[in-house]
Amino acid sequence: MATTPPTTGSVTAFDATTGLGTATGADGTAYPFHCTAIADGTRTIDVGTEVVFDVTAAHGGRWEARGLVRPGLPNPLPAALPT
Repeated sequence: MATTPPTTGSVTAFDATTGLGTATGADGTAYPFHCTAIADGTRTIDVGTEVVFDVTAAHGGRWEARGLVRPGLPNPLPAALPT
């Protein structure tokens, strides 16, 4: 699966009912995400929150934000899963 280096940006939209949101990178590109992409395990995030995230290929040739992390907070997930 194709990925890019981590992107910095902010959450520009989030609907807690559906769990769908948008993270916009510093370059202005918007990427959709689902609440399961929030790395700390929470399922909600405030609009305006600064985040660092990975941009990954999604279904239908689209790109999405994954692994959203709030800068300055530890990432609770391991860096790599054992294979």
